[in-house]
Amino acid sequence: MPTSTLNPSRSSRPDIDPGRKKVLAAFQKTAGIRFRSLELLNLSFMHRSLSNESEGKSNNERLEFLGDAILGAVTATLLYGDYGDKNEGELAKIKAVVVSEDILSGIARELQIDNLLLLGKGEELSGGRTKKALLADALEALIGALYLDSGYKAAFSFVGRCIGPEINRVLENNYHQDYKSLLQELSQRLFHAYPNYRLVKRSGPEHEHLFWMEVAVNGKTFGPGTGRNKKTAEQEAAKMAYEELEKI
Repeated sequence: MPTSTLNPSRSSRPDIDPGRKKVLAAFQKTAGIRFRSLELLNLSFMHRSLSNESEGKSNNERLEFLGDAILGAVTATLLYGDYGDKNEGELAKIKAVVVSEDILSGIARELQIDNLLLLGKGEELSGGRTKKALLADALEALIGALYLDSGYKAAFSFVGRCIGPEINRVLENNYHQDYKSLLQELSQRLFHAYPNYRLVKRSGPEHEHLFWMEVAVNGKTFGPGTGRNKKTAEQEAAKMAYEELEKI
C-alpha cells in the first residue's frame, strides 16, 4: 500500500517551529533513528488532550494503534528466532511482560519522550508527563510513525534495540518484572537517590536458607521481602517499595 494512503495528510498536521525542529533532530540522534517526515515524528508525541483543547489538531492515537501491532510482531519474531527451546506458553509469558506498560514507559523515559510530549493544559497540570500509560502509548505511536516513515526494517531495528535488553532481564528474573531496576529508576526520578538494600536475617537449615531483605528509599524502609536467595528477596522488597512509591 502506498505510504501516502497510510500517512495523515500534511494539511492535518500543524506547522513545526524552528525550536521544535531542533528538539526533534536531537531526539533522533539520541534514539538512533532518522525520519524523512518531521511532521510524522512530531505527531507521534501529540496526546489527545491537545487535540481536544485545540480544534482541528490531530493526535497520536492512530499511530499508537499501528505501533502496538508492530511492537507485538517484532517482539514475537525476536522471541521465536532466539529462543527455540521455549514453548508457546513460555514465549507468551515473556512477551506479556516485555510489552507491559511498566517496561514500555521505562523505555520511553530513557529516550526522554516525557520531555517531547505535546499535551493539553489540563493533562500537563495533572502530571501527564509522568503517567506510565501515556508514556507507553507515546512509545507505541513512535514505533508506528517510524514504520510509516521508514518501513518495517527500520522499525524492527529500533524495537530490537529497545526490547532486546528487556527480554534478557525478564528471562533472568524468571519471566517476572525486574522490580529492582524499576525501583532504581523511580527512586532516581523522584528523589535523585539510589535504593539501599539490607539483609535483615537468614533463617532455616544450611541447604534451605530463607533470606529476609529490606530496602530503604529516601529515608523510608520497605519490606522485608523473602526468598531462597538474596536476589529473590531483594526483588520482593523492591516490588513492595515500587508499588507504594509509584502512587506518589
